[in-house]
Amino acid sequence: MNTLALVVAASAIANIDQRIAVLVDSAVTRSWSHGGLTSLNSYFTVWNLDAAGAAASALTAAIRLEPMRLGRIASPDGVAFVTIEGPTDDPTQAVAREVAEHPFGTPDFTGRQWPLADVRLLAPILATKVVCVGKNYAAHVEEMGGNSGTFDDPVIFMKPNTAIIGPNVPIQLPADANPVHFEGELAVVIGRPCKDVPAARAADNILGYTIANDVSARDQQKKDGQWTRAKGHDTFCPVGPWIVTDLDPSDLAVRTEVNGEVKQDSRTSLMIHGVGEIVEWISHVMTLLPGDLLLTGTPAGVGPIEDGDTVSITIEGLGTLTNPVVRKGK
Repeated sequence: MNTLALVVAASAIANIDQRIAVLVDSAVTRSWSHGGLTSLNSYFTVWNLDAAGAAASALTAAIRLEPMRLGRIASPDGVAFVTIEGPTDDPTQAVAREVAEHPFGTPDFTGRQWPLADVRLLAPILATKVVCVGKNYAAHVEEMGGNSGTFDDPVIFMKPNTAIIGPNVPIQLPADANPVHFEGELAVVIGRPCKDVPAARAADNILGYTIANDVSARDQQKKDGQWTRAKGHDTFCPVGPWIVTDLDPSDLAVRTEVNGEVKQDSRTSLMIHGVGEIVEWISHVMTLLPGDLLLTGTPAGVGPIEDGDTVSITIEGLGTLTNPVVRKGK
């Protein structure tokens, strides 16, 4: 790639990132208004996503960001996107550094920072949508009574963004839903607007990875014959504790514990459809926007949770997402 082309690509991405910052800030991080989200979607529809994607890929090939832990916090000074630096197993030694405006692209820092122990971790991103892959581990398909050989293409469904909660926020079980299951999963966080992405270019469009819990009301799932109600309740998509950039997702250990007892113990290498294939499949169906979450499916070992339980999902290289469980009406 010649120098002029690189400059043009860099300029294009700078302009895209600048407009994303303004639109995401106004439409998502501030008000969640219908008009703001409509403007955001209209903007990305007008943009030539193929050209932007090509420029993004060219720039990504030339410039690689250092791995970071990106988070979102509530501090005495308000809500902020941050990078989390230092040993996270000792919050007294870790620091949250405020990122100006948004976490996409190369972050600019405001100069403000807080000890991690003095802030509350929120869901690390505000997604316009959560797209999930079902039946993506053969052993899980079999434990649910299915045949893993029948899914040549990814099976996708969606959860509303209102289901998202952060670490340590209670999962609220509906009073009339039983059983409700945990599902520990690797989640992909989209980093730029993209459409029709080849699997080989998926990484160019990924901001990083985080942990998610695809909480599911099994009785409603069986009764309805489709999964929107069963998986769409408020609090049914815990996400966190942060986003890790530049992580190889191909063979990570995934472990879920309920009240300290291991329930799921698997690896992402056992997924039927890998991350690249998932991004390709979903982006052929719909435009993906910065911050969108793609849940990659759960391994075997799912089971019920009840009032008073604590669910902890640990993924190698990412950390642990923990949420208590309460039942409405109790």
